[in-house]
Amino acid sequence: MGMTMTQKILAAHAGLESVEAGQLISAKLDIVLGNDITTPVAVNEFEKAGFDKVFDKDRIAIVLDHFVPNKDIKAAEQSKTCRNFACAHCVSHFYDVGKMGIEHALLPEQGVVTAGDCIIGADSHTCTYGALGAFSTGVGSTDMAAGMATGMAWFKVPSAIRFNLTGKLPANCSGKDVILTIIGMIGVDGALYKSMEFTGDGVASLSMDDRLCICNMAIEAGAKNGIFPVDETTEAYMKGRCERTPVIYTADPDAEYEKTVEIDLAKIVPTVACPHLPENTRPASELGNIKIDQVVIGSCTNGRMEDMETAYRILKGRKVADGVRCIIIPATMQIYRDCVEKGWVCAFIDAGAVVSTPTCGPCLGGYMGILAAGERCVATTNRNFVGRMGHVDSEVYLASPETAATSALTGYITEPKEV
Repeated sequence: MGMTMTQKILAAHAGLESVEAGQLISAKLDIVLGNDITTPVAVNEFEKAGFDKVFDKDRIAIVLDHFVPNKDIKAAEQSKTCRNFACAHCVSHFYDVGKMGIEHALLPEQGVVTAGDCIIGADSHTCTYGALGAFSTGVGSTDMAAGMATGMAWFKVPSAIRFNLTGKLPANCSGKDVILTIIGMIGVDGALYKSMEFTGDGVASLSMDDRLCICNMAIEAGAKNGIFPVDETTEAYMKGRCERTPVIYTADPDAEYEKTVEIDLAKIVPTVACPHLPENTRPASELGNIKIDQVVIGSCTNGRMEDMETAYRILKGRKVADGVRCIIIPATMQIYRDCVEKGWVCAFIDAGAVVSTPTCGPCLGGYMGILAAGERCVATTNRNFVGRMGHVDSEVYLASPETAATSALTGYITEPKEV
């Protein structure tokens, strides 16, 4: 029986000729990732287990991104723990204030992850890197600790669902609308512990930023990972960027999938996930009577350069509606710098928005955009659970940068036109 892309990567890293769904394996890791929230817990477990060195200082990445610059004393102590550990073990991929970015935008940008990798991260959205043709998945801090010490992790090989993409997205839609549509179709547990494998002629029409966004939210369907094939777009993105030579895996023609879901990209419409689950999706065109208080454009899902460009095209020369707080967060320092050099930051400020240093901040109700009781936010983030962005009586509507920026101008959830 043939293997899927994910199964081939896992087999190679386990030193096996083949693996099958449900099989338990121990696999070598290319990268172990943590952030300022999860790394301190992992450090504690690392030391409690008696480990005194990391398996490879160049294969560990620690990114301070959730509460930096530090929002309070606890955040400062967590960051200090990360700094001390990174210094003690000479961790080469340590990203602090001034170098940091939101981890799942930063690692691909910096070439830390590449095609064919096997990656774990103590953050659920580690599945982002499947956009590069890697196997990447989120784990707990204890698994991160073991991974830092041994360079190994155990996995149950996932079965797979194939999403066959055809056609091309309309001009007012992006990858966020694709993944919200899929989650609305299959539900938040529709791919539970499965690999979401994206194939088909439509893949070629999706940019890398689209693919990174789509894989980022695979976890919101319960998936173990999401993964795209490596094509010319992927290779062009990786060229001259990645610190290791990419290894390209392709699914076998007779690979076994639990099912195939057909997605015609041309039929995708601007889509919004209403409170309080990512599966609670509706077309933006049906939600025009919902008044909003805040818009957030950023996060590991939609804080990349194309997202910033979309916000610029929609907001330039216009004004954010009275009563709406519009917060724009470039995902990395490089993206922030590029926005400054292009004049986009000035356009955002002129429109009445504020621009933040890279941070996860409001996405998890941390800081830089907490909601009060009864307030509503349209966000390009990835989760809209009860109390996710603040008060338990607030509401978060997940949307694309196109929909979020358009809604900031009207003060209501608004379907974007072609931009």
